[in-house]
Amino acid sequence: MQVRQSLLLIAFLLSAEASVGLAIAEDVPKDITAKDGAPMRLVPAGSFWMGLAEGEGLDDEQPRHQVYLDAYYIDKYEVTTERYAKFLTFTGWQPPLNWSMVTLSEHATRPVIGVSWADADAYCRINGRRLPTEAEWEKAARGTTERRFPWGQERPQASIALFGQMTKFSYDLLKPVGSYPGGEGPYGAFDLAGNVAEWVEDWYDGEYYRNSPDKNPPGPRTGQFKMVRGGSWSDMPVYLMAASRTSKLPPDTRNAFIGFRCAQSAK
Repeated sequence: MQVRQSLLLIAFLLSAEASVGLAIAEDVPKDITAKDGAPMRLVPAGSFWMGLAEGEGLDDEQPRHQVYLDAYYIDKYEVTTERYAKFLTFTGWQPPLNWSMVTLSEHATRPVIGVSWADADAYCRINGRRLPTEAEWEKAARGTTERRFPWGQERPQASIALFGQMTKFSYDLLKPVGSYPGGEGPYGAFDLAGNVAEWVEDWYDGEYYRNSPDKNPPGPRTGQFKMVRGGSWSDMPVYLMAASRTSKLPPDTRNAFIGFRCAQSAK
């Protein structure tokens, strides 16, 4: 009798714990609005497969390994010229490359380009956020089903991403953020492939995947290059793959291909 009562008590406590955990999960909203007015989407806590198996990718994209991430939010869209203009006015920060090309009445909803890693980092932090880690960016683009591209397994098409534009840059070339319904990632973030590539938090280390932490990997402590993910308006399809690590650049790089989006922890 006592054993039965003990088992019933244990079952009750486990059920109560599960209910509390479920309630906490349900209390985390799927959509929030950041300090700068940017919409953000929730990426729930859990594990996903990062990287590629031997024979599927480059050496620094291997091995395929499981990573657990706490819940976090990621910007639904890349940071736009309109939002970046407000940042410049507020801070007096150095304008990005090609800023003279921007006409806000026409380009307000285009992603900003020409920002260095420090520019992107400063924007996110002043607005209460941070750059996503490389692992956070990849989960937002890949989900838990190892999507080849943010939208799924199908190769990029002009109807779902801006890429392969072999022409001189202009802001008219870029698409307003969110222009490709059907091209979203598994959690609802747009333009994770194409339009502009994106700075992430991590320094680059070609061996990092072989010994990185299996929970919330922060990236290497130091390095020469910062990681850029997602591919841009000029890139070929291979650069748009959700697991691609083909872009790493000195952090002071400013060019016409790179923008960014921000992230923040859900806690």
